[in-house]
Amino acid sequence: MPQEEDIKTVGVIGAGQMGRGISQVCATAGYEVVLLDNAEPALAKALDKIRTGLERAVERGSLSPDEASDIVSRIHPKTALDSLGHAQLVIEAVPEDLSLKTNVFGQLGRIVPPATILASNTSSISITTLGAASGRSDQMLGLHFMNPAPVMELVEVVRGRETSDQTMDRALEFVKRLGKMSVVSQDTPGFIVNRILMPMINEAIFALEDGVAPAEAIDLAMTAGTNHPVGPLALADRIGLDTVLAICEVLYQDLGDPKFRPCPLLRRYVEIGRLGKKSGRGFYGYTEAGAQTASHAGHAEAGA
Repeated sequence: MPQEEDIKTVGVIGAGQMGRGISQVCATAGYEVVLLDNAEPALAKALDKIRTGLERAVERGSLSPDEASDIVSRIHPKTALDSLGHAQLVIEAVPEDLSLKTNVFGQLGRIVPPATILASNTSSISITTLGAASGRSDQMLGLHFMNPAPVMELVEVVRGRETSDQTMDRALEFVKRLGKMSVVSQDTPGFIVNRILMPMINEAIFALEDGVAPAEAIDLAMTAGTNHPVGPLALADRIGLDTVLAICEVLYQDLGDPKFRPCPLLRRYVEIGRLGKKSGRGFYGYTEAGAQTASHAGHAEAGA
């Protein structure tokens, strides 16, 4: 393996919900961050949302204005992949699509320095497969941040079949420097969190489709009855119903167990653009400011 360097610059590919959150976490920990997206409007929106979140932290007194300004100054928006050429770690956070991710890692394997660690924030796709696409499987692993990344403490560190001990050690130290907690998972569909979480969310959607109870009641049953901090349907909206569907499909296809079959209602909602909080409508409605409103008429509206 090439001589390792201290991680000073982190590349983050994808300026969506997860990419901007990961960028904020890394910049807050003192790293220089290259936030890459091929769409400049997406980069502008990501920086605006990061600034807004930091301004709220200043208002709460958890950050000083100077600290917030320094964090933003360490995030450098770029649109060209070769901007990542000096990063010691690159974290991919593009949509949960195998062909898209393999294309990204195929390009990265030719661009970044030999010692650079390559990581995917994938929720369920094989790290071994992505490592093979990169041409440097020993330096490839999963760094699966929970959503929202600035708030949630856990990062799943996923070891591909050919990930080296050195790469794992560097990644675990990086997560520690972020102030996060890590768990190590082997490279199996859904890893730890989504292997357990997605069947629960999917079953909650089946319960809604079957008319067991309305969305609010299902979520209240889990928050008040089992002490979950947020109900499964509200959590699905937060994750994004398209992402939930993609993970369920990977679990179903790769494990071959019918218990992972995605609920038809979930598929219908994605087909009509009800993706959750990011689209303004999922199992609940959302204001422009992101506040959750009452659920809609449930599955009766799925064909609307």
